[in-house]
Amino acid sequence: MPDNKRILITGNNGYIGSVMAPWLQDQGFDVVGLDTGYFSACTLVPDLADIPTIREDLREVTAKELAGFDAVIHLAALSNDPIGNLNEAWTREINSQGTIRLAKLAKLAGIPRFIFSSSCIMYGTSEAAVVDENAPLAPRTEYARSKVEAEMALRALADDRFSPTFCRNGTVYGLSPRMRFDTVLNDFMGNAFTTGRIVIQSDGTPWRPVVHVRDVARAFQAVLEAPLETVHNEAFNVGANELNHQIRDLGQIAAETVPGCELASVPQPGADQRTYKADFSKFKRTFPGFSFRWTAKDGAKELYTAFQRISLKHGVFTDKRFTRLSWMRHLLDSGSIDESLRWTEVRANLSRGRACVSTGEKGERHEKSIDA
Repeated sequence: MPDNKRILITGNNGYIGSVMAPWLQDQGFDVVGLDTGYFSACTLVPDLADIPTIREDLREVTAKELAGFDAVIHLAALSNDPIGNLNEAWTREINSQGTIRLAKLAKLAGIPRFIFSSSCIMYGTSEAAVVDENAPLAPRTEYARSKVEAEMALRALADDRFSPTFCRNGTVYGLSPRMRFDTVLNDFMGNAFTTGRIVIQSDGTPWRPVVHVRDVARAFQAVLEAPLETVHNEAFNVGANELNHQIRDLGQIAAETVPGCELASVPQPGADQRTYKADFSKFKRTFPGFSFRWTAKDGAKELYTAFQRISLKHGVFTDKRFTRLSWMRHLLDSGSIDESLRWTEVRANLSRGRACVSTGEKGERHEKSIDA
């Protein structure tokens, strides 16, 4: 059994968490989730495991509830730029202040390890050819700034009793029970499968480091099992150098995966021009026995097979449940959550104490913002 047996994973019902929590459970960890349930209804394929979950807002958790855990993996966040731009105060309160508060409580509760799910997006539009962990941080959005602020504050908390580690993920893709179609390769594959056409809305030259959601789960396990002195207060770009791709190459991979798919480039004014290639050498040096198993081609094939299996239709692909901005708008507009993004009383009463939730109804998605 793993030494760090009892693990709390925040955001375990999200896109990454609904893959990572079952994976770590399968590896012998005693996994407990902490999730407010924003995305519990956003299910594309069945859950991989039944994970006991504390249904609570990250902002309300207490040190007492954290007692007895050997490590925290902190995934919970408002997860992309479009939501951050919708209301910057929400992103600051949850992603930055909420993370700092959680880390302080974890330290108070005597939890030695705190693994923070950060992002390569904090490098912004880098002028460097390749960005490693020492590159200047140039966040261009509130989401990116929230990651930078949280990392800086957590670094200051580190001591011989509390060891944070910062996993700066590339753009995550791949099949998940709590699917997202607002990340670049997932979006390309959904369009390819349901419409037979992919339209790249930039000139296709920007670079993105992409990483499969299952490889992210395995990478976090490697960090979790590493000696504390190896990962103490360290940042790691999570991915592999060969997984840096230009947007047009990802489009080509998706188009070639789906028979008969057409690929077009129609640059639009104001298209996302963020570009960065990440250097993943530090992760490779630190974890020489670890390899990232999924290529973009492998991940595209996985999605194609899954879409065939569930007979994915365009109406489901464009459903608001699978775009984070649209779903959060829906929760607000329906009165399920209030202006502080807390559940209203009726919905809160339904959610309390539930470790498993149903998938809910389908609906139309209002807008499409790609977190590339």
